[in-house]
Amino acid sequence: MSVQPREFNIADGFINMIDTGLRTLLNNPAVTGRANPADSHDDIEMDDAQKKHIAGLMRINHCGEVCAQGLYQGQALTAKLPEVREKMEESAAEENDHLAWTAGRVEEMGGKLSILNPIFYVGSVAIGAAAGLAGDKWSLGFVAETEYQVVKHLDGHLEQIPEQDKKSRSILKLMKDDELNHATKAIEHGAEDLPAGIKHLMNLTSKLMTRTTYHI
Repeated sequence: MSVQPREFNIADGFINMIDTGLRTLLNNPAVTGRANPADSHDDIEMDDAQKKHIAGLMRINHCGEVCAQGLYQGQALTAKLPEVREKMEESAAEENDHLAWTAGRVEEMGGKLSILNPIFYVGSVAIGAAAGLAGDKWSLGFVAETEYQVVKHLDGHLEQIPEQDKKSRSILKLMKDDELNHATKAIEHGAEDLPAGIKHLMNLTSKLMTRTTYHI
């Protein structure tokens, strides 16, 4: 007798979202198993000011990945097409690697993760769910624009991190490649270009996150 595959319903989606949220906020993400790019580089000597600055930058990037998890979970919960939901979940899995890598680098620099992570996560879930309810094309458009804005932040951070700090730079460079890939996937699956007003609002929200989480 053949066993039919179980179909997941909205209750399953909520359970998965709660599990992912707890893993994200307790710094125990379900990583893909990819090697941390920083592991192939040696540590360098840094003074306390340099360590504090890099910890602050990595804390921002970690919080950005917390937000990304929230967005993807909210969007996957309300996505209408199964293939769109699957792509959201694939991208979210790769973002888990970013969570682990940035958290590890913050710790190595003697810093702590942002205490604002739970607030940003919950807000991001709500925004992601709302985007999904607006329709898959708009939801994918939101993903694409989010990833492009993240890439800009990563470029800015790469300009601030010394060339000698290959550990931090290798993490950010691979993150950048992944984010561009996620944006490309969203566009290939029919992402709609967002209105300028929404892009501007997203940029303002991003600035609020970066300015607060650099310090706390």
